[in-house]
Amino acid sequence: MKVIIIGGVAGGASAAARLRRLDEQAEIVLLERGPHISFANCGLPYYVGGVITDRAALTLQTPESFRRRFGIDVRVNSEAVAIDTAAKTVTVQGPDGSYTEAYDSLILSPGAAPVVPPLPGLDDPRVFTLRTIPDAVRIREYIDANRPKRAVVVGGGYIGVEMAENLVHAGVKTAIVELSDHLIAPLDYDMACEVHQYARSQGLDLILKNGVQAVEPAPDGSLRVRLNNGALDADLVILSVGVRPDTALAKAAGLELTAKGCIVVDSHMRTSAPGVYAVGDAVQVTDLVTGQPGFVPLAGPANKQGRIAADNICGIASEYKGTQGSSVLKVFGMTVAMTGVNERAAKAAGLDYDKMYTFNNSHAAYYPGASGISMKVLYEKATGRILGAQLAGFEGVDKRCDVLATAIRAGMTAADLTELELCYAPPYGSAKDPVNYAGYAIENARAGLVRTLHWHDVAALPRDGSVTLLDVRTPAEYAAGHIDGFANLPLDELRQHIGRLDPAKPVFLHCHSGLRSYLACRILAGHGFTCYNLTGGYRFYRLVAGETKAAEAPCYPAG
Repeated sequence: MKVIIIGGVAGGASAAARLRRLDEQAEIVLLERGPHISFANCGLPYYVGGVITDRAALTLQTPESFRRRFGIDVRVNSEAVAIDTAAKTVTVQGPDGSYTEAYDSLILSPGAAPVVPPLPGLDDPRVFTLRTIPDAVRIREYIDANRPKRAVVVGGGYIGVEMAENLVHAGVKTAIVELSDHLIAPLDYDMACEVHQYARSQGLDLILKNGVQAVEPAPDGSLRVRLNNGALDADLVILSVGVRPDTALAKAAGLELTAKGCIVVDSHMRTSAPGVYAVGDAVQVTDLVTGQPGFVPLAGPANKQGRIAADNICGIASEYKGTQGSSVLKVFGMTVAMTGVNERAAKAAGLDYDKMYTFNNSHAAYYPGASGISMKVLYEKATGRILGAQLAGFEGVDKRCDVLATAIRAGMTAADLTELELCYAPPYGSAKDPVNYAGYAIENARAGLVRTLHWHDVAALPRDGSVTLLDVRTPAEYAAGHIDGFANLPLDELRQHIGRLDPAKPVFLHCHSGLRSYLACRILAGHGFTCYNLTGGYRFYRLVAGETKAAEAPCYPAG
């Protein structure tokens, strides 16, 4: 059996290694058009920022080490330029010319390419994209040689945010320009507000709801980035406006593609052509939660798909069951993580869902160093099934998101979250883990023990006395800031003043995070009141309201 693999990163390298482990006799040819295979493209921003100092550390395997360990014919600087699916051949342009190679099975792992919009000035040598090790080297060498003082990153996705952080780390004053109203597209706007606030505190400028029109020379010899509204001056520009599936080769070979250019595959990673498989960032995937097709370029799914393709080639029935988009991002000292669907995806899929915002300590409050984890969990109303989660904080975020990712994969409900027995010791967690707490809060709402309202419901609450609006925090907390129209009645004084309240009026309550106001709701419910608790509390409301107000009057740091 002879297998040709096109693309030597992530999915392609995983497929090659798995094939060899399954079949020692197979002839395996790995074609990579670049000089490197199996490199850590997720680590490239950290090399640019000087966090990773050794370039060699970015290469998980060299062509030579891969050959030695797996006995695979690795050919770098060798680009597949044509596929004949009828004849089962691949035409290759190698260092020494063009040739044709036959195959029994073919795996395509071409990955994705950076989107470069058709805008004037992007051919300037000071405008960069970041996808490969040579890209990272060019940016690093430019920074070392020119010591830029200002940079503009166009696009606020994963790579854009990581690049911006690392440019700041390298001493470069940096602004992100993002067309959307928030960074990191998989996040919902409200959870992104947490990231915005912190990123600004670290010296990063955010230009949101704005786009780039052109890049042109500035009077001082630097670059001027013309925006839809305003302009920024910079010494270098990083384009990070997203990626597209690199599928020109697949299209020319007649493989079935989606309207957005993704390769169509079945659950076994088989394409429309017999004997041809495809994996990684170039393929269409199925959303695990909604069952709808999508494009989710992530390294984890790519590696799994490579293994599955290899299994099926070797006669092992193996299926890819869907992508849930689990990811984690370092934003200076903050960790941001997400899994499953966000609200936009839930609405688009027609899911009948609700959400719960919580804020809990990363570990026992009495143990030094505890910090808060802000969490948003989406759940199916009828069943309590967990649909998605977004988290932000400074400690323990990744492990909580991993638990919730596992819960989604397993089809677990909020009730299941309450029963999870998670590790506890004061330095690491609490006896009631933040994941447990999210389950309790959701189940309390689903059981009717408390009615909820969210931050976006507050503005519509009447201030005419027809309802009761209560802030159950301490007087000191109230004095430091409060929501207009809410009267202060501390939780610990509620019972003695309950006679002042009209049980015929609905009561809307909040505290700092939602716990004290939940207790107040239960007290009032025991006296015949109808109560609504603000999920996420004043803390989250203030965060989102403050970000929304700031966005109404953006500032431009240069130009």
